[in-house]
Order: sequence, then structure tokens, then C-alpha cells
Amino acid sequence: MPPNSTPLFHEIRALWLLAWPILIGQLATIGMSVTDVTMAGHASAQDLAGVSLGVSIWNMIILTLMGLLLSVNPLVAHHIGAQRHAEVPQLVRQALWKALLVGLLACLIANLAATVFALMDLEPRVRAVATQFVHVTSGALPAFAAYRVLYGYSTSINQTKPMMVVALLACALNLLLNWLLVFGHLGLPALGGVGCAWSTLLCIWFQLLALLWWMRRSPAYRSTWPLGRFESPHGPTLRHLFRLGLPIGVTYFAETSAFSLIALLIAKFGSTQVAAHAIALNFTSFTFMVPLSLGLALLTRVGQSLGAQDSHGARFRAWVGVGMTLVIASVAALSMYLGRHQIAQAYTNDPQVAALAAQLLVLAALFQFSDCTQVVTSCAIRGYKITRAPMLLHLTAFWGFSLPLGFLWGRAPAWLPLAPATPLAAQGFWMALNVGLTIAAVGLVLMLRRIAAQHAAHA
Repeated sequence: MPPNSTPLFHEIRALWLLAWPILIGQLATIGMSVTDVTMAGHASAQDLAGVSLGVSIWNMIILTLMGLLLSVNPLVAHHIGAQRHAEVPQLVRQALWKALLVGLLACLIANLAATVFALMDLEPRVRAVATQFVHVTSGALPAFAAYRVLYGYSTSINQTKPMMVVALLACALNLLLNWLLVFGHLGLPALGGVGCAWSTLLCIWFQLLALLWWMRRSPAYRSTWPLGRFESPHGPTLRHLFRLGLPIGVTYFAETSAFSLIALLIAKFGSTQVAAHAIALNFTSFTFMVPLSLGLALLTRVGQSLGAQDSHGARFRAWVGVGMTLVIASVAALSMYLGRHQIAQAYTNDPQVAALAAQLLVLAALFQFSDCTQVVTSCAIRGYKITRAPMLLHLTAFWGFSLPLGFLWGRAPAWLPLAPATPLAAQGFWMALNVGLTIAAVGLVLMLRRIAAQHAAHA
């Protein structure tokens, strides 16, 4: 038998064919954030710090929304694997009701969260940019929630190209709008970091409308098209969606808050620390899209196998995905370490900010293996429709270890046990992230091994 006909090669190829359009789309989406931070960084260090603080709240909210709404992915995948196509439209309609509810709630929470900047010791320009960034971008949250439901539905029926194309168009639009609004070209006012917020708002609404337009015209969605008729909210379906999605949302919040809260906790050390942290976080968010995309594709592959009652196939697919992500992690870690100075200098003209960001990227390179492993294994476990146990593990890893250790090493007084003589600021928090991510990765690998073996044994 030729090597390229083996089950391993077939699964790698199938997983990659599903994952690569997701990857391009995710990279284009995060590229919007990279553009925001880069443009703000070239406006001024204060604009960069303000956008960074605003993004710290924005990221926590949108990633929590992504988790809450991810429940649609395994449910649709199971229906598709079991050839129950007629059940998909009703499920997606109810998921859109859920998206409307959580999107409006997120809009309210974002505006309330922005009041924290008034309580912080910040430079006036930094506070103004951060507050306005959150207020403006909150208007995009209902659209973002609806988009993520349609994203999950499309991915789970093996249609990933639309999100790629839409995200690439949105990324190009964001680049243009940032150029116009941040620096005030073509007669428009120069809004600085606040221009990034308006660009984000417009681009997210564009993504939702463009994806709807694509789906309505494509024959691939006709058999499962969810918007053919109106349907009122259905309590039992919504409760099922929330039961499955709430633990994922808490999981995403636990992880992203461990990263995003750093900007708030180190704000007292000045704009240089906040800006350097923002650069390192922004770039690692960019590289994180690779294992995340692979994980989303793996969730679909595992879910479809289980829907077809193929537990052995689901286990095989899960471990192939884990193996692929370790290769990705190796490349990411090496590239990040070798190119750390060039990466930092691409974001800012400030030599102090660039030097500190390069140091943080060394710590980021160290946790690539654990970060990539934990995201892919957690997605594989969600393919089994298990979400509560991973949530508890993530809460332990990030809130039980990363944040307390980060506070201890980053900003605690020297008289506390294990605290350094001088707070390490951002570096202390990033060292603690390595600890939390390692705990999460090891725990999730053991959890996946047990779950997959139990399902295979009962097949």
C-alpha cells in the first residue's frame, strides 16, 4: 500500500483540508487586531497603551462569547455525522436567539467594565483612549455573537472557505479604515487609538452581513439553511445550548483573563510596561490562531465520528490532531525566539518598549508547546460534548496558579514569601503563564486519554 493511502496520511490530509481555511480566516481576523495595535503604536506610546487597555477588556468579552456560542459546533457536527440534516436548521435558529441575548448582555457588561479605567492611576490620554475604545467597540458585540453562531454552523457542515474569504476582506477593510481614521488621511479627523475602535466596529458588522450574503447564495447551505422561516425561542433547546456552552465560556474567560488582566495589573508601572505586554500578547494571539484553527477542525472531525457511532475513529482523529499541533508548536517556538527583536520593532519605534517586548517574547516561545497542546486537546474533548471537566481544570490552572503567581512575581511587595526583591512587572506575569498553561496541557492530555478510551471500550 502506498504511504499516502494510509489512515494516518488520510486523516492528516482531511483535518488539514478542513483547518486551513479556518486558519486563514482566523489569521485575517486577528490581523485586524495586529493592525490596530501597530497603527496605535506608531501614533504614540499613549495611544498604544490606551488601545491595549481597551483591547484587554474587549478580548475577555469576545473570547468569552466565542466559548458560550461554541456549543453549536459539536451539536451540528453530531447531527451531520448521524445524517440528521433536518435537525440542523432549528438548532441554528435557537443558537441565534442565544447569540442575540448574550450579545446584548455583553454590550452592557463592556460599557460597565470601562468604568474601571476611571479608578486607575493612568495618564489622561491613556484613560481617554481606553474608555472610548470600549464604548465604541461594544456596539459590535451583538453582530459578533451572531457571526460566531453562523461560523460554528458553517464549520460543522464542512464549509470553511466562506469565513476565510470574508475575514480576508474584513482585514483589508480594517487596514484601510485604520489608515484613514488613526492618522486622519483624505481629510478625515486624526482620531489616534480611537480610530481603531471605529474600524473594528464597522468591520465586524461587515463580516456578519457578508457571511449571510454568501450563505444565502451558496447551494452548500440549502439543505440545512436556518433562516427560511421565523421561529420563536424554544426553552428546552436554549437550555441545552447554555448547558453545553456556559462551561466553554467560563473556560475561555479563565484563560483570556489570565492574559488580559495583566495589562490592568501592570498599569501602575507605566506606559512602557503596558505597551510591551500588548505587543507580546498581540503577536502570541496571532500565532495562537494556528492551533485554535486546528482545534476547531478537530472538534468537527471528532464530533462527526461520534455522531456516526465510530468511537475508535474519534479517538484516532483526536490523537492525530494532538500530534499535528506538537509539530506546529515546535515551529512557532523557534520562530518566535529567533525573530523576537524584529517582531517587537515592527510594532513600535520606541526602543525601550521594543526591548522589553522582545524579552516577553522569549517567555512566550517557552509556552508554545503547552499552549498549543491545551487548546487542541480541549477542542477534541468538546467533540465528545464534554465541557464541565475542562472548565474546572482551566479555572484551576489560570485562576488557581497563573494569576496568583503572576501577582506574586509581578507586583507583590518584597516582604511576601517567594516574592522577588523588586517586582518583575510584566515578566513576572508571563513567567506565571508558563506554569498555568503547563498544568492545563498535562491535565487535558490525561483527560482526553481517559475519555477516548472509555468511549472506545463501550463501542
